[in-house]
Amino acid sequence: MATYTQIMADLQKRQFKPVYFLSGEESYYIDSISDYIEKNLLKEEEKAFNQSVMYGADVQMSQIIDAAKRYPMMSEYTLVIVKEAQEVDGMDGSPEEKAAMLAAYIEHPQPQTVLVICMKGGKLDSRRKFTKLVSQKTEYFVSDPLKEEKVGEWIVGYLREQNLTIDQRAAELMAANMGAKLSNIVSELDKLKANVAPGGKITSDDIERHVGISKEFNVFELQKAIGMRDVYRSALIAKHMGAMAKFSVIPVVASLYGYFTKVMITNSLPNKTPQNVAAAIGIPPFFANEYITVARNYGDRCPQIISILRDYDAYSKGIDAPSIDDAELLRELVFKILNA
Repeated sequence: MATYTQIMADLQKRQFKPVYFLSGEESYYIDSISDYIEKNLLKEEEKAFNQSVMYGADVQMSQIIDAAKRYPMMSEYTLVIVKEAQEVDGMDGSPEEKAAMLAAYIEHPQPQTVLVICMKGGKLDSRRKFTKLVSQKTEYFVSDPLKEEKVGEWIVGYLREQNLTIDQRAAELMAANMGAKLSNIVSELDKLKANVAPGGKITSDDIERHVGISKEFNVFELQKAIGMRDVYRSALIAKHMGAMAKFSVIPVVASLYGYFTKVMITNSLPNKTPQNVAAAIGIPPFFANEYITVARNYGDRCPQIISILRDYDAYSKGIDAPSIDDAELLRELVFKILNA
């Protein structure tokens, strides 16, 4: 199974494979590979007769195979891209009669065609014979979702490739507020790229100015204030966050749930050295002392706080919800955590 880095390195050397089978939950890498091939395989004047972009909901397997078998016209290659391929019967190996059509093509692909299959949302069942064929005979790639604790590190690496740097606190600020969906993160990072000189360093001020994440009033700072049992600052941050346009309490609850889960794990460790804590909860070592302090502040109250957060997760999604808005839900949640 190929990695994203390996595939992109080959593409940049114009080493194309007959069939790319791109699958997985993280759409960013699938789109990145597909878009690169679409932009670079054919010259603009060749695309009219030699490029087909299909969408799974609109095509049958037989149409895909027919397009892939066409010979190029005045070009070295024919390109067929199937987007949202999970909508095509047989693309995941079932039903077998439809999958057999693709399997037969994969066994003997048209050598002058590049077929790119983009199947988002999951991966093939490894127990199936069809999956073994795909993994052996195609450039098979599974785009797994990025773990939340790796988002800050990923942001640093992405910006390095763009000839930019970012201070670690700023990277973690974005990570804490953007979630782990890479397409959303890249969209915001590209705004920063457009407003920072090449070779420059991105700061929390840049993020506040160009992305709209306040360096003072955000979920990252809220976590820290609650963790340090700073009642005034916790209430102040909650008030400002709740007043923001289009504020939603759902990602805040999710973030606090993850935060206090890590605190609870930290509290359970017999040896709370920064190195042990960082390894146990999957954080950069320089944040470990904060978790050690928070674990000391809350101790055996963490299970109660996790229970409170579960209740508010349900409320935030409309389940048994009180008749109050998201801003008030957040203020009430912060009060209950601090007084647990």
